[in-house]
Amino acid sequence: MPRLNQRAFDLLQAEVQRLATNDIAGQVQQEIALKRLERLRSQTGDPADLEELQDLVSDLFPNFSRKVLKQAAAANQPPSPVWGWIKFSTIALTTVVGGIWFVNLPFPMIRYPVARYAPILLLPSYLSMDHNYRQAIAATEQADQLVNQATSPADLGLGRTKVKQAQTSLDALPVWFLGYYPTAYCGWFQCQWRFTLDEFQQARKEVARMDARLFQEENAQTALEQAEGVLGNAKQQYQEAPNSAEQQAAIAQWQQAIDTLHTIPQATLAGRTTATKLQAYERDFEQVVGFTVGNARTGNLIQAAKEFAKYAQASTQGTAHSVAEWEKIQRQWQDAVDRLNEIKVDDPDYGEAQRLLASYKDNLETAQVRQQVEQASVQAYQEADRLKNNFLADIPAGATSIDRTWATRELHQIKSVLQQVKPGTTVYADAQTLLAAAEQKLKK
Repeated sequence: MPRLNQRAFDLLQAEVQRLATNDIAGQVQQEIALKRLERLRSQTGDPADLEELQDLVSDLFPNFSRKVLKQAAAANQPPSPVWGWIKFSTIALTTVVGGIWFVNLPFPMIRYPVARYAPILLLPSYLSMDHNYRQAIAATEQADQLVNQATSPADLGLGRTKVKQAQTSLDALPVWFLGYYPTAYCGWFQCQWRFTLDEFQQARKEVARMDARLFQEENAQTALEQAEGVLGNAKQQYQEAPNSAEQQAAIAQWQQAIDTLHTIPQATLAGRTTATKLQAYERDFEQVVGFTVGNARTGNLIQAAKEFAKYAQASTQGTAHSVAEWEKIQRQWQDAVDRLNEIKVDDPDYGEAQRLLASYKDNLETAQVRQQVEQASVQAYQEADRLKNNFLADIPAGATSIDRTWATRELHQIKSVLQQVKPGTTVYADAQTLLAAAEQKLKK
């Protein structure tokens, strides 16, 4: 064995070359150090230790790296016997694991002889079979409960997960184990599988049946959600339609959505859900748009009333309106009420007309009250303005003082009249200005 191996030599050589300078002295030091290392490498015997390696270079390179010397000394030592045992154990363990993996491959030509002469080697397969059998049975039972007795879409989603788990576990069960019962293993671990070929096929059919059922349920749920979305959009479009043409288009979509709901299979969860909603959807359809398909006259009257109401509502916008404007608004509400009063009890949309009539009458009464308030406020303001003018006229020109008692009485009268002007009227702002002036005079 050389006293300095190649790995240690390379480490020391690299450090020598790093420390050597480019002048003649540095080159001579480098050459001497490398010759010493070469001579030590050519010798046989015990490996050189850290102290010997340090003695070789310390006189030439006092600042030689202690770390590199330690690395070279460690690399120069022969491998430990423990390392050999570790390598041997690793190879042996890998061989054993690989052999067990090989004999547990899911091929009958391999497993049959092993099961007959060395069944203990199939312990991983037995554990996997027992686990997958239990998982398949549990997942199938849970999936059956969730899929066939679903009460919500969440049940179907969880059922889908359980069906996949059952399918995965059944796929992991090798067909060769059907009817096979390892006595020794089952005596210790109490394995539960007793599948026959018929039972195994029945389980797979049940899982496939539930998978198909889930496919139908998902399609039905998708159809329900899409139909409800179309129905809601059509209803909104109808309510916001500016003309009869767009209303007719919305009605067609609405009717198509209801027809789609009728096609959803009743055996599905979506079908059972639809059955409870369909009557309400059809009732809403008849109530909201029934007049367009049942009685054109009723529809025209309601539409005309809505137009008058729309203009009345638009005219109401704003903070204050004059008496004349409130009279115009009243006439518009009255026209809407008159149109609805023409709809008779036996007309198909009588209920809808009465609902609108109640709302329009309430708006008409509100407009009448607002007109009265506006008229009274204008009269009060005019009276206060008249009192103010009289008050100013009664004060002599050039007077330096006035009767305080008389002035206070007159100002209080003006203030009292101004307080009758209500907020929201056309004269309210002017009345407040005049009221503030009167109060200022009273303070003086």
